[in-house]
Amino acid sequence: MSKHMTSIGGQALIEGVMMRGPKEYSMAVRKPDGEIIVEKKPINSIIKKIMFFKIPILRGVVAFFESMFVGMQALMFSADFYDIEEEEEVKSKKEKKKKEEKSKEEKNNEKESDWMKTAAIWLSVFLGVGFSIVLFMLLPAFLAGLFFNNETNRIAFNVTEAIVRIVLFFGYLLLVSRMKDIQRVFEYHGAEHKVIFTYEAGEELTVENAKKQPRLHPRCGTNFLFIVMIISIIVFSLVSSDKLWIVILQRLILLPVVAGVSYEILKFMGRSKSKIVCILTKPGLWLQLLTTREPDESQLEVAIASLEAVLTGNKEDDKW
Repeated sequence: MSKHMTSIGGQALIEGVMMRGPKEYSMAVRKPDGEIIVEKKPINSIIKKIMFFKIPILRGVVAFFESMFVGMQALMFSADFYDIEEEEEVKSKKEKKKKEEKSKEEKNNEKESDWMKTAAIWLSVFLGVGFSIVLFMLLPAFLAGLFFNNETNRIAFNVTEAIVRIVLFFGYLLLVSRMKDIQRVFEYHGAEHKVIFTYEAGEELTVENAKKQPRLHPRCGTNFLFIVMIISIIVFSLVSSDKLWIVILQRLILLPVVAGVSYEILKFMGRSKSKIVCILTKPGLWLQLLTTREPDESQLEVAIASLEAVLTGNKEDDKW
């Protein structure tokens, strides 16, 4: 059992790792030339600014979208170092010099570009969430509705919907996990977990110490996805209608409830040390066998650089 349970979490990037600390989040990426670039940004969470958004369940919905935005921003940051064809390119000194000599007009254009990039990130977030909602929430209800009426055959409808949702979810993960490029990202995911475990154990953040740690972490976002799947099955089974379009509308309306409840459960399970909770977290850990891989030493170095960037020196700041 970890000596210190931290709230610091992360995300695997393209040849990098993002870590979200109590005050800042960092993005560490290994460039094609081998250099590790680390960039930090402050966390401007609306949850800390407005008391209303601290209400349980509601805070989970807000935290979900904020995490999606930060995650997409971090992914775009890491992608800047690699072209579409994933050819390794190193910027020349002349290009760097040109950047330093930018005129005021160019800087204004850069500000406009930053605004457009933020808009693009939010668009990507909503498209990603929209795709997930259609594939894992609405499609199962639609397919189940082709065979059973949710009003007259409620049990059959709910069982069919649940089975379809689970098959789609696991099928998607299995398909993605077989992609060679994604496997590389999953290795960085494993590196993120190992480094966080090292920090929680109170050991020095070194590659050798991190290599000894497990790669499956109980407070991983993968566990959150698994909890969402289970809670959605329970919540959606509580409502019914004889019209399929109303059933689908009910799913959409209840999604924030599912996300918020799942967030609160993850927070509770992350703090609990009971044997029952440990048993309940097992399926989520097993799911990480698909979303993580054993990292190499160079990947652990990147994860360490990212974690060190967000540490404040006081463990109470990041206590779970």
